[in-house]
Amino acid sequence: MDMRWTMALLLAGAGAACTTQTPAEKVNEAAITSPQEDIDQEIADAPAPVDTVEQYPAALFHETTGYSLGSSAGYVFSADDEAILASTDGTGIFNAVTLDEAGTVTPLTHSDDHAVYAQSFFPADDRVLVTSDSGGDEIYHVYVRETDGTLTDLTPGEEVRASFIGWRDDGEVFYVATNERDPQTNDLYAYSTADYSREMVFENDGKEIADVSPDGRWLALTKERTNADSNIYLVDFLSDDPAPELITEHEGDIAYGVYDFTADSETLIYATNEFGEFNQAWTYNLASGQENVLIEADWDVSFVFDSPTGRYLVSAINADAVTELTITDVETGKAVELKNIPDGEVGQVRFSRDESEIAFGVNTDTSPFNLYWADLETGEASKLTNALPDAIDEDDLVTAEIVRYESFDGLEIPGVFYMPHQASAENPVPALVWVHGGPGGQSTKGYSAIIQHLVNHGYAVLAANNRGSSGYGKTFYHMDDRNHGEKDLQDIVWARKYLEGVEGINPDEIGIIGGSYGGFMVAAALAFEPEAFDVGIDIFGVTNWVRTLQSIPPWWGAFRDALYDEMGDPETDLERLKRISPLFHAENIVKPMLVIQGANDPRVLKVESDELVEAARENGATVEYVVFPDEGHGFQKRANRITASEAFVSFLDTYLKGEPKQEQAMTGDGPAGE
Repeated sequence: MDMRWTMALLLAGAGAACTTQTPAEKVNEAAITSPQEDIDQEIADAPAPVDTVEQYPAALFHETTGYSLGSSAGYVFSADDEAILASTDGTGIFNAVTLDEAGTVTPLTHSDDHAVYAQSFFPADDRVLVTSDSGGDEIYHVYVRETDGTLTDLTPGEEVRASFIGWRDDGEVFYVATNERDPQTNDLYAYSTADYSREMVFENDGKEIADVSPDGRWLALTKERTNADSNIYLVDFLSDDPAPELITEHEGDIAYGVYDFTADSETLIYATNEFGEFNQAWTYNLASGQENVLIEADWDVSFVFDSPTGRYLVSAINADAVTELTITDVETGKAVELKNIPDGEVGQVRFSRDESEIAFGVNTDTSPFNLYWADLETGEASKLTNALPDAIDEDDLVTAEIVRYESFDGLEIPGVFYMPHQASAENPVPALVWVHGGPGGQSTKGYSAIIQHLVNHGYAVLAANNRGSSGYGKTFYHMDDRNHGEKDLQDIVWARKYLEGVEGINPDEIGIIGGSYGGFMVAAALAFEPEAFDVGIDIFGVTNWVRTLQSIPPWWGAFRDALYDEMGDPETDLERLKRISPLFHAENIVKPMLVIQGANDPRVLKVESDELVEAARENGATVEYVVFPDEGHGFQKRANRITASEAFVSFLDTYLKGEPKQEQAMTGDGPAGE
């Protein structure tokens, strides 16, 4: 099972693939510093500008077809190993499908209003587990897609939020976590494969359910104590007293997390940053309690998991905003070499039932996540999907560079930089500083429809990983604790200073864009540094931290204390939280601003954007506002993603480039025709 870290509760979901959530801590100072001349050389070595680049409409960038394989905790290959289970938005919204080795897609669900995500085949037949929420409200239910195509809701209830956890290795039981008993925590239920009858096997007291061992004996739980300190607990269901036992007794701040149980149910693989800046993978023997290091690197170990029989070990390193994945044959000790795949990031490795084959995906800067099918013995892979539309020439898209720049206090800030092909000293282009979500997210390399559309239309983009970003060590990660909107904001302001010195950038046309926590940083920049940027695009950003922290959805209960530890408690830090909240300083906003909001957003409530827009307009600022009535914290529907991207470029063309305003495809309060 891939390790899931959920500290960055406000992570943006605007469809920008360059923004990702990674394990919460770690940094090697050497890893985030490099001589400025090296940075300049990276830019100088970039391909020479081209005379012409075909510009494509937003629709083409978003009419890529998104694909995602079923859960690593489930069966992604069918019982006969002839098909794989995936989710795709080929119809404009995500639905569950199967693909065969020739790439033939067979739809399983047909929703046109709520996204449906594939989780797992059943062990011995063609039934499928899927999850779905309602209009982006994040109240997910778990369903069985029966062989006749009907859906059976296993977790009914208007406010019940549920998730699929995994299967017992005999195939007779699967596990689901729900908050139906207590909205603030998840209990664990074992469901019968045969008739869906169930029993609660663990009543939770506020910990996070991490994984169940394949034999069903062990349950792993995690508990955040602060944003820098966490623990792992184990429950032995065969003991006389199956209560959680702490296995990570320690002093000081150490973060622990769960990666996976091994296939033989004898060992827990876990993460710890006890021995340095970065997450290492360690093993804990369930019988003896003996611990040993499994993987250590100069970067975070992102995830580790076993194949179903334990023959293969899959692991990944977050190496300077690039995921480097390895599949090791445990019997030979050699890495599997995959052939016929592009140079990019390999992810979502899923094994066939007999472990002779795998399905996986590959993501590059210039092409979205495509699915592949490979023979493990030979490594020969065949491509199943073509996510990028044929109408786009991939050579017109841009491969990002990893750069670093100096902030106000000398700290080196890493970033992912996209320079338009048409940029040159003779033809300087405007630029944007992109701020990721979080707090604690990370911008990484990989395809982003939003960013590639912006770059294609002549906007350079620097996705800055300001202090507080994950992936660069625990020291770097904690540099913004109780400093949000202050020192981390200065890192973003100094990103502009860096861009002003890059050849091919127009130093007088630089804006800022970001989603969720990044949207907060946009509003903060416009309110607290009103002359720093020429325009701002706020995508469902926090504007009032007091209200946001007070309105945390109940299912975040297990992380409330850790989030308060990082951001501040609204009961005791009211003055500081108001000081950093842009809403209370909106009278300072003078530069043009575009605000994008989902009406159903449970994380950043619509009222946050409503009030900021009203206050800024009262101050005389130019503000455009787009509200999607059928979205939450992110854009699940392709049509809305297209509308948002069109709004970005139209706004920037008018207020950053200064071109004559074109007819807009939307009103001031939502998409046209709303």
